Amino acid sequence: MTVTFYHRHPKMESLFAKYSKIVAVVASYWMISITMVFTNKYLLSSPDLKLNAPMFVTWYQCVVSAVLCVILRCLATMFPSKFSFPSTEIDLKLNRSVLPLSIIFVSMITCNNLCLKYVGVAFYYVGRSLSTVFNVMFSYLILKQTTSCKALACCGVIIAGFFLGVDQEGAAGSLSITGVFFGVAASASVALNSIFTKKVLPLLDHNVWRLTYYNNLNAIVLFLPLMLVFGEFGEVVHFPKLTDPTFWLYMNVGGLFGFAIGYVTGLQIQITSPLTHNISGTAKACAQTVIACIYFNDTKPLLWWTSNAVVLGGSGAYSEVKRSEMKQQHQAALTQLARNVEAGNDEDELPTKS
Repeated sequence: MTVTFYHRHPKMESLFAKYSKIVAVVASYWMISITMVFTNKYLLSSPDLKLNAPMFVTWYQCVVSAVLCVILRCLATMFPSKFSFPSTEIDLKLNRSVLPLSIIFVSMITCNNLCLKYVGVAFYYVGRSLSTVFNVMFSYLILKQTTSCKALACCGVIIAGFFLGVDQEGAAGSLSITGVFFGVAASASVALNSIFTKKVLPLLDHNVWRLTYYNNLNAIVLFLPLMLVFGEFGEVVHFPKLTDPTFWLYMNVGGLFGFAIGYVTGLQIQITSPLTHNISGTAKACAQTVIACIYFNDTKPLLWWTSNAVVLGGSGAYSEVKRSEMKQQHQAALTQLARNVEAGNDEDELPTKS
């Protein structure tokens, strides 16, 4: 009997490795993001903890992120051939330049967590789904960038889905006006954070990790007066589970995953594309909603699910419209460049086709 061994072609092996990496990164993004949301929900509003100190929880996560940056820098110094990490030495001039963005960053993560505190995980995505709408608005007001009618129509779909979701959450008797307010504020902050990040990154040599480090350092200081004003120091000091190892395990997991989401988001964009990242995020939000409904044993009516579908559809359509527009702009730029080159050369100097 003859046994024949089949070997994969090198190109097939390379393609398999490429897709395996993409699947691994997307799966990591989903796992880290969903775990972070559920962990924060537990820390912010669990009846088991009863800790009414959302800013303290957020402040501690910023501390964890800053400490991890320092640790990674030390490891990069010890093992320079293995990986690299930017310097964590503080430049006061750069720190001041980053401060306006850090204020928006603090507003963003505070409003995100306060929204999650007052609304359920299932409604969390719809509650803060207006980021795209605010991004279009602020891009026009701040950067003077116009938006196509197709993209504006997609924004209209998202707004309709948002209001339908709010209406259905109210009909179910679980609507939190406070949660919706912080969800809208979080959406606005996310949009502003994105715009100001584009302005600040060139000052940091386009290094996202340096920006992460400075943002978290500034946030650690900025949160202290806020915690004082809202009386959270007393709340934390008298918290009965302050010495409970399980509580600190959740706190550290929340901080670790909050730090990791920045890395895995950038990695997902790098190995796929911004559009694929948006599609992945939209699909993740859908999965997160379903998991939350199953986990918390929530039964939702058809119109409630329709609102989620409308928001998800509008967001996905907006991503596709922007991708198509960017492709057309790129093609137009290449065509114009070719014309300029042709106009600047004599016919004899132009290359001939072989």
